[in-house]
Amino acid sequence: MKKTINKTSLNGFINYGMVIAAYAVIQLLIGGKLISNSLQSLLVPACCYIVMTVSLNLTVGILGELSLGHAGFMSLGAFSGIVSSILLQDVIPSPLLRLAAAMVIGALAGALGGLVVGVPVLRLQGDYLAIVTLAFGQIIKNIIMVLYVGVDEKGLHMAVKADSFYLSDTGTVIIKGPMGAVGVTKLASFTAGFLLIMVTLLVVQNLVNSRAGRAIMALRDNRIAAESVGINVTKYKLMAFVISAALAGSAGALFGLNYSSTVASKFDFNASILVLVFVVLGGLGSIRGSIIAAALLYVLPELLRGFDIAEYRMLIYAIILILVMLITNNPAIQNFINAKFKKKRKGAVK
Repeated sequence: MKKTINKTSLNGFINYGMVIAAYAVIQLLIGGKLISNSLQSLLVPACCYIVMTVSLNLTVGILGELSLGHAGFMSLGAFSGIVSSILLQDVIPSPLLRLAAAMVIGALAGALGGLVVGVPVLRLQGDYLAIVTLAFGQIIKNIIMVLYVGVDEKGLHMAVKADSFYLSDTGTVIIKGPMGAVGVTKLASFTAGFLLIMVTLLVVQNLVNSRAGRAIMALRDNRIAAESVGINVTKYKLMAFVISAALAGSAGALFGLNYSSTVASKFDFNASILVLVFVVLGGLGSIRGSIIAAALLYVLPELLRGFDIAEYRMLIYAIILILVMLITNNPAIQNFINAKFKKKRKGAVK
């Protein structure tokens, strides 16, 4: 019998193929020295934001809950990954293995944060949940800004005040309060970012196409109907939320290990809103749209540097977002666009 690939599986394979093709093309361009150094420096952060966007789409687009504190999970992963990479220097001498371990630890830290937030607040809905996640992101940022972490021969030391933070002369300061993580050995690479995207796609797409994924989407479409047929609301909402937070934590670890110093202000409210903009512009529930939107919009300021409009990036995003909302919520405009596409298709067939 002839086996056919269903539409869902085909879309998944297209997503994998698109990411692999983009990685191969970029590597060829780098080998041919056709990409500037400034653009190359954006490749790892772009991979991190692609993972962030896909993971947030799991919460916003597939689960149907608005989260405004996704950067908080990213910051948990970033600083836990940085701390663990320094602590594991003697145990794991290989930079690649140490990076992998740091990303796993970052994912665990993000998942723990998602669990801590999710258990008490996922009973909330809509604006209430959005406000709580926003508050969580701000709390994490403010805690990290007063946190001092270091290591010496006596072990790991932590304090929330500089006056009570003591290290021996041979000790190493890892997180220095408002100055953030300093003296970090950069371990991140574009290949690691590519692999993280592939793992993220594997996790999210398999979840969406599973029985649990169908339950999650049922909750999004009609919570009362889903409850009436026996779907455990708390279980599946928490599952999606924790997985989303774990992926954000792993992206944060990769992001933090891409710089020699990282401050908590990089993971503020604006970072969460930026990722949310990528999700909305890419299409709620569309994994492929999230990948394309995050990749293009993150490197857009660098591509537009010669036009002196990079500083208006957020204004451009806001205008595009307004236009997208007007189009998607106006049936007349949608019917006009669909009619135009149908005419073009008929003309092409002829």
